[in-house]
Amino acid sequence: MQYELLMELALGNYLKMGMKKTFEVNEYLVPIYRFIVLLFIYALLRISFYLFNISLFPNVTPSGMMEIMAGGIRFDISALIYINILYWLLYVLAFRAKTNKVYTKIVDGVYYVLNAFCIGSNCCDFIYYKFILKRTTFNVLDSLKNEDLFDLFGLFIIDYWYVLLYFIVAIAMLVYLTRMVKPRLTPIKNTFAYAAVGIVYLALIGLLSVGGIRGGFRHSTRPITLSNAAAYTSSPEESAIVLNTPFSIIRTIGKKSFVKYEFFSEEELERHFTPVHHAAETQNGMEKKNVVIFILESFSREFFGSLNEKLENGEYRGYTPFLDSLINNSLVFTNAYANGRKSIDAMPSVLASIPSLTMPYIVSEYSNNHINSVASLLNKKGYKTVFFHGAPNGSMGFDAFANTAGFSEYRGKNEYGNDEDFDGIWGIWDHKFFQYYANEIGKLSKPFCTALFSLSSHHPFKVPQEYEGKFPKGNIPLQQCIGYTDNALRMFFDNARKQEWYDNTLFVITADHSIGGDHEEYKNNAQAFAVPIIFYCPTDTTLKGRDNSIAQQADIMPSILGYLGYDEDFISFGNNLFDKENADKRFAINYHNEMYQIYMNDTIAYFDGKQIVGEFDMKADPSLEHNIAEGTNSQVILDKVKAYVQQYNNRMINDNLTIKAQ
Repeated sequence: MQYELLMELALGNYLKMGMKKTFEVNEYLVPIYRFIVLLFIYALLRISFYLFNISLFPNVTPSGMMEIMAGGIRFDISALIYINILYWLLYVLAFRAKTNKVYTKIVDGVYYVLNAFCIGSNCCDFIYYKFILKRTTFNVLDSLKNEDLFDLFGLFIIDYWYVLLYFIVAIAMLVYLTRMVKPRLTPIKNTFAYAAVGIVYLALIGLLSVGGIRGGFRHSTRPITLSNAAAYTSSPEESAIVLNTPFSIIRTIGKKSFVKYEFFSEEELERHFTPVHHAAETQNGMEKKNVVIFILESFSREFFGSLNEKLENGEYRGYTPFLDSLINNSLVFTNAYANGRKSIDAMPSVLASIPSLTMPYIVSEYSNNHINSVASLLNKKGYKTVFFHGAPNGSMGFDAFANTAGFSEYRGKNEYGNDEDFDGIWGIWDHKFFQYYANEIGKLSKPFCTALFSLSSHHPFKVPQEYEGKFPKGNIPLQQCIGYTDNALRMFFDNARKQEWYDNTLFVITADHSIGGDHEEYKNNAQAFAVPIIFYCPTDTTLKGRDNSIAQQADIMPSILGYLGYDEDFISFGNNLFDKENADKRFAINYHNEMYQIYMNDTIAYFDGKQIVGEFDMKADPSLEHNIAEGTNSQVILDKVKAYVQQYNNRMINDNLTIKAQ
């Protein structure tokens, strides 16, 4: 056998002879044992990856490495389940044939070939990481498609022969350890009963595999992806140690990679759009007000009575009486849009000014890029930064992104510490968690920047039993929940205004995304992204009124920093909404139905990556029925969206999302 020869070459006759000492165990324990062996080898691969690249991870401490190793198990389990599904099926469904020598060799061959390939990919990243500073993803094939891969592989073997040797030793270890155990058939003579046991076992393996791939069994748990690795690190680059290469490849198969564009020269590009925001010029320096940001689950603009005064012939009252009252004392942007359609799109858009284009940033292969956010930038100015979310820690990867974004702390259901207030599905009821939020803010050092992502206004559209029947239900089930969370927000402000930090605080309120409309006016592509953006400060009389110019979630971070007079340059893919001189140049952008959708003035246009294929006058044609592409604004819009996409994609690919130190 080839693997026996490989072992003999790598470890000598002694190891080969030792392999004759085998142990028989129950047949159903063999796959479990082999899986544990793989976990052990992947742990060694993780340590080796770190040691090969130790100079690139100068801040890893022993305790930090322990956390990285523990976190890495989640990603190893997920990857190994994907890799070994075929082996499990072949092994279990063989029933009694699993002791047949020919069949055993076939099944073992599948196991060794698949796992050898994946171990090899990990070994390649021992070296390749130095060049790309991230784990290899599926899109690496795009960057290599014009290269002579055979020659490249040959050069790799010659230059890094010690990696090949490491690979051989790793495979020899895998073969040696797995061949120590052989299956002993379960003593069930009845063929039907024997087969039934095997099927039940396979079903159990399948159930456990679902949890392993998703990273848990909670209702709110999404399949773990690359960005979740940040939850176990102290800096973004360390995520590469947590991950393994097969996982990174598997989770990016079929994912749309960002394409590098060269629409404009660098000089032209800067003229049309630049994400570089320059330091504010203020006489008195930066104003260190506290910042409190609310990202409200599913709070479409449609639900606000004060923002829809013409709906239902002026009779519409909406479902947000408290927020409507707050709007009367706030600066509200009445023509604002979300940069995505999912909850995972909102955090990067709102907190880091990174919209969701082509695919959500959190699940992209670039999710471990270096970024700046409202938290990381204010950290440098002495702010205490904390992110709050009432779901079980790890839900939707929010804790990982909060870490990537630079929040110094994350507080979720675990920190809340009272499961009596758990809604049974998503997390802590909003009215309870909002009070916790208000009280915890009061304990923070000043100044602080905090953000809260709400959760109760979500399927299955329930409210706590004591609130049943207290809020209008409307035509869609969510509307009752909107009223409930709006009331929870009122309770938060009742608590907050009694505390000393309240008067010196800028409050920012928006939604994570919009949701299917109840009124015809909101049942089109443009208004499907309509959300509120509200700025409120109890002691600032200038923050009042309505601004009807275009706004987007990505504008929130630069607007907060502009309002505070932030005195350093930073990167943002949004606009400063307090910059009145450039109000006519504002725009909003999102990605919908494989098109870039851009809002400018009263126009919405659709860019397919090459040209404007649709353009509509939202004011004159709110239902978007009359395409006026190639109209008077087409060239201006085309130049803007091309420049924006070029800046966004190229900076994402090049990990150029922060101001580099001079």
